[in-house]
Amino acid sequence: MTAGKQRMTPSEALVETLAAHGVRDIFGIVGSAFMDALDIFPAAGIRFIPVAHEQGAAHMADGYARVSGRHGVCIAQNGPGVTNFVTGIAAAYWAHSPVVFITPETGSMTLGLGGFQETEQLPIFSKITKYQGHVNNLARMAEITSRCFDRALLEMGPAQLNIPRDFFYGAIETSIPTPIRIGRGPGDPGSLDTAADLLAAARFPVILSGGGVILGDGLAQTIELAELLDAPVCNSYLHNDSFPASHRLSAGPLGYQGSKAAMKLISQADVVLALGTRLGPFGTLPQHGLDYWPANAKVIQIDSDPRMLGLVKPIEVGIQGDARAAAAALVARLKSRTLACHANRAERLARIASEKNAWEAELEGWTHEKDPYSIEVARGSTYMHPRQTLRELERAMPPEAMVSTDIGNICSVSNSYLRFERPRSMLAAMSFGNCGYAFPVICGAKVAAPERPAIAYVGDGAWGISFNELLTCARERIGVTVVVFNNGQWGAEKKNHVDFYSRRFQAVNLKNPSWAAVARSFECDGVTVERLADVGPALREAVKAQSEGRTTVLEMMVTQELGDPFRRDALSKPVRYLKKYQAYV
Repeated sequence: MTAGKQRMTPSEALVETLAAHGVRDIFGIVGSAFMDALDIFPAAGIRFIPVAHEQGAAHMADGYARVSGRHGVCIAQNGPGVTNFVTGIAAAYWAHSPVVFITPETGSMTLGLGGFQETEQLPIFSKITKYQGHVNNLARMAEITSRCFDRALLEMGPAQLNIPRDFFYGAIETSIPTPIRIGRGPGDPGSLDTAADLLAAARFPVILSGGGVILGDGLAQTIELAELLDAPVCNSYLHNDSFPASHRLSAGPLGYQGSKAAMKLISQADVVLALGTRLGPFGTLPQHGLDYWPANAKVIQIDSDPRMLGLVKPIEVGIQGDARAAAAALVARLKSRTLACHANRAERLARIASEKNAWEAELEGWTHEKDPYSIEVARGSTYMHPRQTLRELERAMPPEAMVSTDIGNICSVSNSYLRFERPRSMLAAMSFGNCGYAFPVICGAKVAAPERPAIAYVGDGAWGISFNELLTCARERIGVTVVVFNNGQWGAEKKNHVDFYSRRFQAVNLKNPSWAAVARSFECDGVTVERLADVGPALREAVKAQSEGRTTVLEMMVTQELGDPFRRDALSKPVRYLKKYQAYV
């Protein structure tokens, strides 16, 4: 890294700024637009990881950022390469991932002439970024690059660095800015005092631990607060890694296919502390027939983004603050006080244990889906039940594993079976919910944390979108394990056909190749698993192969039974008025 103003090319200024921000890996596909900078990546200690598709590069940068807590970076050729980033950047936006995506643009002298690979690249991303930096003068390369990296971490979300392709060349006098890092506070002292008063008076407090606990490295403070109150802790939706699953106060996740124990416990709360969560709608919807959100509870919501406070659920107290600092501040306010919840501590702890035991017993006995369609379609099948398969995977899961989950019926059901002991372990598709997410994300996570086992759960439909990145794994020796649930269908959508459209299946049945054979053709390992007894051994063997840089696809042959739909209010029973469509009801 340079010190003080020096003469350099804009490419050198860009790369020196990347190095100043600790960038060690960049995902993308080679392109002429940024080749002058790419040429000097190795001299700066930056590894360029070529992928099969730019969407995969964006997802890999997302997974890298979520696991490491550092920037994930991707770059693409101007025009079509950049537009291929859109889905991955939208996913990173809703995952609050500090991804910096570099978008070389048509040259400044031909912009607007409709030349080769030209499009307006800033408007496309304007609603799915926290910051957009455009290099409008080559002398500002280091300044604007550094600002993009600063903003991505400061605001926890994607930042776009847009560079006219001719601005990589020339000579400038510039210095490399020092990265900006700030401390984060607990929030308004008066609001924290009010929150502490509510918690001190609560007889059944419940903590909802969200993504902010993970992003803010606030797990230790959350545990301390929970143990002080002896309060059950629920994970917010798709953040099963926001509290240790083995802890006596852990109740499991809320939301779709979550823990009944968590739902039943939070329904009894008189005070809910929503710590580092926006209380997203899909994480508080009724599930398992339970409308569990406590309508009369006083809700304390703490989030770093003030726009999230009270947005989804009514709240008693809203605090703009860092989850870690706020939890510590509440501990300091409460530890010397008389707490009402201590008077019924034994009763509450017994209730927590009872609900957890009941849920575990139910899960253990829930070997297959019990709705009429699932029973019918699975009858006589030699394939495995999805729930039994998920349970065996859970039992064989390495303790330090990172698991990514795609969108789909079985992957969603896996929410009931994924338990973690440390943060930055669960990488779900979050609110954007795009298919083809899990595999490239786990590849990026593995690059960031090569010492940790990396496992992706993918349905066969989503796998058809993303399996091209097996090329990246084979070429770059990125060893991950992919569990492909092969049931020959788009399960989530098929469930809608069952529930609303009288089983008039349209475009939901899939004819698949042998995905294990496809993996082997990509020079990865491929194993077809058809017996329940083979699930655990196959997973353990595949994880072991990761240490040799080998990727394994475990093709799980499962029945076509279907879990509950994502939400029952998403569709309505069809009504037809025209005579030719009268039968379609």
